[in-house]
Amino acid sequence: MQNSDIDAGLTPPPLMPKVERQRLHDTVVEHIRRFIVEGVLEPGKKLNERELCETLGISRTPLREALKVLAAEGLIEIEPNRGASVSKMSEAEMRETFELMSGLEAFSGELAAERMTAAELTEIKALHYAMLACRTQNDLAGYYSRNQAIHDKINEAARNSALRQTYIAVNRRLQALRFRSNFQMPKWDSAIHDHDEMLKALEARDGKRLSTILRQHLLDKRDAVLQIQSREDAAAAKLKA
Repeated sequence: MQNSDIDAGLTPPPLMPKVERQRLHDTVVEHIRRFIVEGVLEPGKKLNERELCETLGISRTPLREALKVLAAEGLIEIEPNRGASVSKMSEAEMRETFELMSGLEAFSGELAAERMTAAELTEIKALHYAMLACRTQNDLAGYYSRNQAIHDKINEAARNSALRQTYIAVNRRLQALRFRSNFQMPKWDSAIHDHDEMLKALEARDGKRLSTILRQHLLDKRDAVLQIQSREDAAAAKLKA
């Protein structure tokens, strides 16, 4: 009687299709998340599955799997028999979520100033200067990705897993709004000034100073977003009148 390959001690082949499927799933989630953050898919917009499949070059199965993940993150809403749409936060939700994030960022900064390694500080400096280069080129998408990487690195350097999990969950809901907060040049330049001060506080290991800067930085973003939203609501009301 012949033994099977496994009985003979041979290692079974790796399950490559599952690996590839997971990679596709993560890529689709990341693409749609970026579309939402950068305003390609606007708040309240109903998602057209056929168009998204054509844009991303995928079938409906991985798309629907990705939409479930994004729904769990609060970025989209899925209604039975009505499909999916991009979530739209109310003014109260915006205020409350930015207030919460300001506290999370402040606490991250206070801990990071104490716990950050020299290598992490060097990495943040590199991101900071790359971010400034994007600003000179008016590259908002490039600026934002580096900006968010800096905030993320500060949160990681806090080395508090409970804080990390909460930060990630809350920040995902705010990323599109944080992106929009830079639509006005004065607000964008003010944010850069804040980042200059953040870097100085990090270099000085001044946790209290960094905490104060980060808290106000997020509250300023809240105010900028609410101002933009107020103007858009007024314009929409005019069109309906």
